[in-house]
Amino acid sequence: MIPVLYLRGISTGDFQEALSALLGKDAPNLSPSVIAGLKADWQVEYERWQRRDLSARRYVYIWADGVYLQARMEDHSECMLVLIGTTPEGKKELIGFQVGVRESAQSWRELLIDLRQRGLRIAPQLAIGDGALGFWKALDEAFPGTRHQRCWCHKVSNVLDKVAKSVQGPMKNDLRNIYLAPHRAEAETAIDVFVEKYHVKYERAVECLIKDRHALLAFFDFPAEHWIHLRSSNPIESVFATVRHRTVRTKGSLSQQTAKLMVFKLIDAASKTWRRLKSTNQLPKVIAGVKFIDKIEVIPNTESHAA
Repeated sequence: MIPVLYLRGISTGDFQEALSALLGKDAPNLSPSVIAGLKADWQVEYERWQRRDLSARRYVYIWADGVYLQARMEDHSECMLVLIGTTPEGKKELIGFQVGVRESAQSWRELLIDLRQRGLRIAPQLAIGDGALGFWKALDEAFPGTRHQRCWCHKVSNVLDKVAKSVQGPMKNDLRNIYLAPHRAEAETAIDVFVEKYHVKYERAVECLIKDRHALLAFFDFPAEHWIHLRSSNPIESVFATVRHRTVRTKGSLSQQTAKLMVFKLIDAASKTWRRLKSTNQLPKVIAGVKFIDKIEVIPNTESHAA
């Protein structure tokens, strides 16, 4: 309750009044000093979590994003680097979380290497994130076998930013026809239609789309039940909505350290209700390297092997 109330705009000095309404006027340990002391406990929890052993963990898919809070950070280029992963049982977990530079390969490299040093050795099958080159470069160094999937939410925003508002509505519908296509061939056709329709007048928007053409369609090689999860890194963005609300309400009154601890506690609480992947029975097949083409599992031709 404490981090949620704090992130909603309640200051340390107001906790006693706010919580007394819920717990009664005689409830103990609601003074500002006690509330401030909780942050010290959260720091210990965070440091212990950062040192946890990962040798028994494996993640089939990972989502990555760098999120800016504008929370009175000393360097406004800094952001929260976040990694969420899916276990073979379909459960989403927070894997990595630290302050870094979103576009910096070095910041992402430090995070990924730290995970490897603590035992995370098996490469995920797919990573989902935006086009920040720093992450993808670091990922290829740490887990060279992991495939890339660009986040469609980020890509749509980036493409639409390059055209006038009067065009954004129709263009958004054309982009939706691509990522919601039932088959890769139909998605490829929709991209070709988009290029033909807009390349003369909106060349920058077209270039923004087609430069990541292959990585935008990687999800077609995985089970269809997982597509809704694999097309976007929104599992991370949704967690930070409350944090941004807090910084707007209080005009950025969170220090960098407090922001980090509050976000950590909020994610820890939110993770208990994260939506599991659909059709978890498909995950062992993904781990085993079974191929999927347009959501259909490819069954090896036993007769050809026998011949």
